[in-house]
Amino acid sequence: MAKKIVSTDAAPKAIGPYSQAVDLGDLVFLSGQIPLDPAGGQIVGAGDIQAQTERVIQNLQGVLQAAGMSLAHVVRTTVFMIDLAEFPKMNEVYAKYFAQEPPARSTVQVVALPRGSRVEIDAIARR
Repeated sequence: MAKKIVSTDAAPKAIGPYSQAVDLGDLVFLSGQIPLDPAGGQIVGAGDIQAQTERVIQNLQGVLQAAGMSLAHVVRTTVFMIDLAEFPKMNEVYAKYFAQEPPARSTVQVVALPRGSRVEIDAIARR
């Protein structure tokens, strides 16, 4: 099975040597998304974990749509946060998007994220 690179303007362009997602037929591996507005290339919701989480999930949706999928296809996520004290607020937004049959998930605190983000989420989706 050949790998296919997924690319879309509905999410921020890759800012390094990586792809927005890699499609392997049954599985699609999505690179981590930060709260960049794809139109303007700026971080949204500075200091607001809920606004940032919302933008991150919208970016993931954009990549999934380019792969012919939706959030319903997501089977695994990893959430990276710079402050786990903000977990309840992040989780409130996350739960709105994954209300039915939520994917498996890990959440880890990190020292820093690209461009001063407060949250980054990557995902694995299955057709």
